[in-house]
Formats: sequence, structure tokens, C-alpha cells
Amino acid sequence: MDGVLTDGGLYFTEAGETMKRFHTLDGHGIKLLQRAGITAAVVSGRDSPALRVRLAALGVTQIRLGTEDKRPAAEDILAELGLDWSAAAAMGDDWPDLPLLRRAAFACAPAGAHTEVLALAHHVTTRAPGSGAVRELCDLLLVASNHYAAELEAAAR
Repeated sequence: MDGVLTDGGLYFTEAGETMKRFHTLDGHGIKLLQRAGITAAVVSGRDSPALRVRLAALGVTQIRLGTEDKRPAAEDILAELGLDWSAAAAMGDDWPDLPLLRRAAFACAPAGAHTEVLALAHHVTTRAPGSGAVRELCDLLLVASNHYAAELEAAAR
């Protein structure tokens, strides 16, 4: 989540509440995946009300928050969906994401990710985290699943 769906910065109000900035391109990409029958999932070491609100607005239901060990959480999601790692794409930016990126069939990193993550990535986005990097991954998945052209045509009507 932080460093992928957001720019990785942590913003705090005077009352100590966390604020996060999300990009509409990323949100629309997630909605396009869902329309194409591709399940979007979020596994994050952090939990925040802002993230929960955003994911609810996008209709993302496969969520595991506040988990430091991301691999078992991701494997639970895959099991619930009746899938294995060969059907998974993952995006991450730092060491806690390495177990997912090592196992996923397609590993993606946002521009500026940690060096060890970049070394594992099949694709590094041109867009920055929190500024369309997730949308770039979504578009790649839509192309690979032969849904991109149909979604684009539907949008142009």
C-alpha cells in the first residue's frame, strides 16, 4: 500500500491522524481489472482508516492489513480464490514485499523502489508510486488477459 498505492509518505494531522493521498488513475485501473474478472487484492503491513475507506470505495474485498508477514496473507487470498502463485501478479517497493515478488508469476515494482525489489521485478513502472504506477500494472494485466481493447472501446462510446 504505502509506496505503491500512495507515494510512501506518511502525513499526520495535528491530532495524530494519518492522511494518505491516492491517485484516481490507480483507482480506475483497479475498477477496470474487476470488470475484466481479475481480482485485485491488497496485502499491507500497515492499516489505516484512510486505506479502508479507499478500498471500500473501489470495491476491493480481498484485503489483509496490518500484517508484517505478507506471504501467508497472500497465500490465504490465493487459496480463497482457488488459485496458486502461477496466477498471481504482485507489486511492491521494499523488503517486506520480497516474498510475494519472488513467488508471483509477474513481479512489478514502482519507479523508485528499493534496489533489491528492482532486481526481482519483471517490470518497473515509468509512473511513480501514488501517481499511476498501479494503473500501469493494471493496464499490463488487461493487455495480457486480452481485455484492454474491449475496455478501451467501451470507454470511447
